Amino acid sequence: MSNIDVLLGLQWGDEGKGKIVDVLTREYDIIARFQGGPNAGHTLEFEGIKHVLHTIPSGIFHHKATNLVGNGVVIDPVIFLKEINALKTIDDSAHHRLMISRKAHLILPTHRLLDAASETAKGKSKIGSTLKGIGPTYMDKTGRNGIRVGDIEQPYFQEKYRQLVEKHMQLLQNYNFDITPLADMEKEWMSAIDAFRSLTLVDSEQYLFNAMKDGKQILAEGAQGSLLDIDFGSYPFVTSSTTTAAGACTGLGVAPNKIKRVLGIFKAYCTRVGSGPFPTELFDETGEQLRKAGKEFGSTTGRSRRCGWLDLPALKYAVDINGVTELMMMKADVLDAFKSIKVCTGYRYHGEQIDYLPYATDPNYLEPIYEEREGWNCDLTNLSDWNDAPVALLKYVRFIEDYVGIPVTLVSVGPDRAQTLKISSAMNA
Repeated sequence: MSNIDVLLGLQWGDEGKGKIVDVLTREYDIIARFQGGPNAGHTLEFEGIKHVLHTIPSGIFHHKATNLVGNGVVIDPVIFLKEINALKTIDDSAHHRLMISRKAHLILPTHRLLDAASETAKGKSKIGSTLKGIGPTYMDKTGRNGIRVGDIEQPYFQEKYRQLVEKHMQLLQNYNFDITPLADMEKEWMSAIDAFRSLTLVDSEQYLFNAMKDGKQILAEGAQGSLLDIDFGSYPFVTSSTTTAAGACTGLGVAPNKIKRVLGIFKAYCTRVGSGPFPTELFDETGEQLRKAGKEFGSTTGRSRRCGWLDLPALKYAVDINGVTELMMMKADVLDAFKSIKVCTGYRYHGEQIDYLPYATDPNYLEPIYEEREGWNCDLTNLSDWNDAPVALLKYVRFIEDYVGIPVTLVSVGPDRAQTLKISSAMNA
């Protein structure tokens, strides 16, 4: 019986998980997405073409892999169908390698309106929602009012839909929010539901039980990042699901003892979209240089990402809560032009020096402590062998490994899947 490997982000999302899943898929039979929704944007690039996926797992471009959308995911059928149609222009058979859990919850048009109404009502205190209806859908899930994919196969579906919409309408009246677009949104949504019924819907946990029994190799793919986790992220500026390794258990029906490797993805620096604390954020020309070099604009929202230096206490925190077994560093090439690089190794917090991420991260009380490192100051994008990497990059990676105590086994030096360097054992090199 096989085990399951988990791949997830260790920062505030946008770490480059999509590319790594795409690179690793040839090692796996099944790629299973375990949480989140269309607020995610996993970008893959190969043969000079960029592809952005929101709900569909990132292994979809590999013909030998089955891609499963698990029960922990929330799905907007309109966005999902648009993704499938976009895939068909590249590979007409891609949707045949796709399965959807009947236990996954559906995002209704009124969920999207509630999301917008709630965010508008918060004013300056808004959390930076992507306005995709994710939060309200998870609220209905935990409130035991949600509609699941399996419900669209049942005779009571229309009645259940109308009951939930009526509840939402009462909430929208309280917000005094404009619902004029709803009629058109519902028409498009119902049309997408009709098409959705023709897709492969499965009892996903049973499917995975059988796959493990048959020795299939399975990779669980997470969305967003660990510092956006509903419990362990920078609350309330977080997403609505469990983005840590524990989410693979609840989002797929996998027992904890079935998880083997936990692959943690992080950028060589830090970024964040939307509101919330960001201890190492840069507001100067250096921050702008990172943004431009890294093309740091959200693949889902198009919003500019906030940029800053690598935060090692935050990375160590994410490693610990996930039980990460190996690290993969993305976008090393974005730092190519820097003669020196700063890395946060601790904080000054209420007059004391600490080396961990505290409960309160108010910038008035939390000041990052930096160590300056030598930059490699050369072009990495044509590097094809880790043994040819510049000494400054080797030292940068070793410094990170020594701090968090986990080996870096892969370094990305460009957006294309070919620009990926595997390291057999960096900690013992």
